[in-house]
Amino acid sequence: MKYTYLSLLILLLTGFSTKAQDTTNVSNNISQNATLQECIDFALKNQASVQQALIDEEIGKRDIASALSGWFPQISANASYNYNIKIPTNVIGDQVIQFGQKHTSAAVLQADQKILDPSLLQASKAAKYVRLQNAQNTENSRINITVAVSKAFYDALTSEEQIKIIDENIARTKKQLADANARYETGLVDKTDYKRAQITLSNTEAERKRTVEMLKYKYAYLKELIGVDVNQPLDLSYDGKTMENEMLVDTTQILQFESRIEFQQLLTQQRLQQINTQYNKWTFLPNLSAFYNYAWDWRTNNGFSSLYDVSYPRSVFGVTLSFPIFQGTKRIQEIKKSKLQEKRIDWDITNLRNQINTQHQQALATYKANLNDWRTARENVELSKEVYNTIKLQYDEGIKTYLDLMTAETDLRTTQINYLNALYAVLSGKLDVQQALGNISYK
Repeated sequence: MKYTYLSLLILLLTGFSTKAQDTTNVSNNISQNATLQECIDFALKNQASVQQALIDEEIGKRDIASALSGWFPQISANASYNYNIKIPTNVIGDQVIQFGQKHTSAAVLQADQKILDPSLLQASKAAKYVRLQNAQNTENSRINITVAVSKAFYDALTSEEQIKIIDENIARTKKQLADANARYETGLVDKTDYKRAQITLSNTEAERKRTVEMLKYKYAYLKELIGVDVNQPLDLSYDGKTMENEMLVDTTQILQFESRIEFQQLLTQQRLQQINTQYNKWTFLPNLSAFYNYAWDWRTNNGFSSLYDVSYPRSVFGVTLSFPIFQGTKRIQEIKKSKLQEKRIDWDITNLRNQINTQHQQALATYKANLNDWRTARENVELSKEVYNTIKLQYDEGIKTYLDLMTAETDLRTTQINYLNALYAVLSGKLDVQQALGNISYK
């Protein structure tokens, strides 16, 4: 029976462990055919920098609580025992009198309460802004990871679509190679067309190999960004029409500096520096505190065993006022230094305004240029398809040479890839514009 119960216990624990492990695996796995929003959501929960920012925010809360705990009563207990080998003496009149006894012991319970303290005043004033600063750091990490994941997502999808275009091109080139070989065997043409087709096919397959290898790196980078295990498969869900519909952004929006998280962080830093200046002024205030203690004293000359037979309690309540009068101009210098640091932050704000404005103008100009390139590339794809189809018919009828067909094929592939690159550039540029405006949304 003992072994039976033990076996059942092991089975139950194994079952619970397996269930917990399965639950953990489910929570750490991303769904099949993940969309962009699913990748962003997963990254916000699993990306190291975001999680570290959240931990830093919790650490900041504990730091604030630790600093503010000084307002609470500080209670301590102390105990001591002394054996006086030589009892101290003093001369009173013509007599030598001993002060003390062989065995002494004491236990003291004391409570201290701060009433006025400049450092605690600073901690109280700064607590709100320290919390805000920590929350803004977390927000900044979320925004940065959202932009990075979005760009990596679009980049990987662009390479996947390029591979599809190259595969279509390889299929056409293989057919052309077979047609050129048939024409050569029937004596209609020489080996030139056949060799050119072989060269084109080899170059296209090499291009595909290069794109496939780069796609592996892009997926590895995307996994790193979203926090997916390197051994976990990752597939992306892509809808070209949806992407095209979502790539437009309102370019008439007015830039609001206060919308940028970096600007908000600098304003919070400015407020904290102002509180630091105020603290240096508060150092001219006195330190005021109160204390209360209750003690038990024991003393005897009869040996340690009888030391604690009789106690002599005592109790004290008091107030301590410490007023710093002169510290060699240290406090004055600290005030002046803090004010200079305030001015420096003012210049940081001015500089950041200029940088944000420049970033916004650059992002806007790049986005508009990329959007125009995308429209041109879309038109070129349609034109190149028409040209290729026309020349293919003319080549089949012997009107056009294989060189003309190969040129049309190359132009078609180039325009299709240019279209994909332009689409990625527009989507990436839209993110830059939104980030410059402070409009990045990760929810």
